[in-house]
Amino acid sequence: MSISTKSQNNLVPIVVIAGLFFIFGFVTWINGALIPFMKTINELTDAQSYFVASASYISFVVMALPASYILNKIGYRKGMSLGLFIMAIGALVFIPAAEARTYWVFLTGIFIQGLGMTILQTAANPYITILGPIESGAKRIAIMGIANKVAGALGSVIFGAILLSGIDAVKEQVATASDSEKAVLLDTMADSVFTPYLIMAAVLFILAILIRKAPLPHVEPIEDETSTANGSSNKTIFQFPHLWLGVLALFVYVGAEVIAGDTIIAYGISLGFTGEEAKYFTTYTLLAMVATYALGVFLIPKYVKQKTALVISAVLGIIFSMLILSTSGFTSVLFVAALGIANALVWPAIWPLTLDGLGKHTKTASALLIMAISGGAIIPPLYGRIVDSSKHELIASGINEAEALATASTESYWILIPCYALILFFAIWGHKMRGTSKK
Repeated sequence: MSISTKSQNNLVPIVVIAGLFFIFGFVTWINGALIPFMKTINELTDAQSYFVASASYISFVVMALPASYILNKIGYRKGMSLGLFIMAIGALVFIPAAEARTYWVFLTGIFIQGLGMTILQTAANPYITILGPIESGAKRIAIMGIANKVAGALGSVIFGAILLSGIDAVKEQVATASDSEKAVLLDTMADSVFTPYLIMAAVLFILAILIRKAPLPHVEPIEDETSTANGSSNKTIFQFPHLWLGVLALFVYVGAEVIAGDTIIAYGISLGFTGEEAKYFTTYTLLAMVATYALGVFLIPKYVKQKTALVISAVLGIIFSMLILSTSGFTSVLFVAALGIANALVWPAIWPLTLDGLGKHTKTASALLIMAISGGAIIPPLYGRIVDSSKHELIASGINEAEALATASTESYWILIPCYALILFFAIWGHKMRGTSKK
């Protein structure tokens, strides 16, 4: 695959797209703080609280193909502007949601933001992938990952400080308060989202205007001689097995990544850490990812192939998951954070390995890969449901509630192992399954 562009200087568009990935990261990774926050103010079960992740990631299923159609009609720049505008509207929905302290309204705001992010992601990921040689696609996406996760770390710390400050004291007071006192306490806590989301909306609206003037060159995939020779141009999208395996690998990866980032704060609290202590845990995961992204930028493709990076990542994911299950306390938390090392280069490697050789099908394939982000909507709530079920079984066997929650939360991380096993399959065999030529 080669590219067509009006300018050979890619530095400016890379910086612009990195800015968009910064926004993705900031908005996405505050879910780690939102989950325990929503659980408290809306008095939810573990499974219910993880619908915060579901509302965000299910939007990628709903909007990915329409986003591809929109981008074909209005282009990358206007599409990115539209995505930012929709995200701003979603942020504003948090204000009436806080006033009503109604969970489904919060979820609506998160879902709307997800719709906007889908348009941005559908444009930005294939754009940065084909902005240069496909062999170094993982390197460019790793640079985007650094921007994404640095923003996520900042968002997690900032919103953790705003939303989780005093959460332990509120829980203690709620436990003994009357219904009217409880309502006042929880309403006051819910109001803490007003200012940060109002500021977020204002920033997103401004960026939506500025991105219209961003100097982004036109970039399109072109059929090269290899694609023509092997009959790729005559195939339908269903004749590329490696594409569908790539979509499946990305689906389970996003689920695993969201579990690593969004459950770690709640996991720490379940182990007995205070909200003040646990609010930094998501940052540990993201910093581990940033460090590994930086390593990937240095190593790929000069020293390590994209495929090799993906194999190493999957193996590390399986090892760290098993160590979470076999340890306890802060050590176990650190192994959840270490999943950031295993996760960092999975997304950057899957995209180019999946899009390579698709030619005219690249835009449709990109939309399918974006839809795979819905793994973050399905796998984390499944983890939460397993935690709830296991906790109730342990309580029924005579274990006290606090110990039952801690044990159930730890043991439920087994769900990560089959996810990384599927990624390992794609890394070793799946990406080679290109199907038969049809000329």
